[in-house]
Amino acid sequence: MTLSLSTAQSIVAGALEAARTKQAKPLAVAVVDAGGHLIAFAREDGATIFRHHIALAKARGVVGMGDDTRVLADRAKSNPLFFQSLSGAVDGNIAFSPGGVAVRDAGGSLLGAVGISGDTGDVDEECALAGLTREGLQGEGR
Repeated sequence: MTLSLSTAQSIVAGALEAARTKQAKPLAVAVVDAGGHLIAFAREDGATIFRHHIALAKARGVVGMGDDTRVLADRAKSNPLFFQSLSGAVDGNIAFSPGGVAVRDAGGSLLGAVGISGDTGDVDEECALAGLTREGLQGEGR
């Protein structure tokens, strides 16, 4: 199974719907495939200029490291030198804040990821998980 454009667009729509329900700050949402290639993206009116870069870095960090960004952030606390070096090695295409969530198939294989930026990491992550739920997919989350 791969992530199709229509599935990725539905994940984005579900995440943004959840954001409006939660009255979140304006978000940017990126969905990438297992190779880190952008499939779908949306930036809400009012989302600041760097939000799309951060959302994409969260999504790409997930596929590059194989874990949600919440897990990566926790790991970075105990090994900051490695994660600082990693960020430099990948030209900053990784973010260590919740809001990047893996998309996996029923067997656990990585299909891609969704990355969200705009509100707190917790809200970003909740919206990402809501987008996955809309498609009947499950993220790891908290």
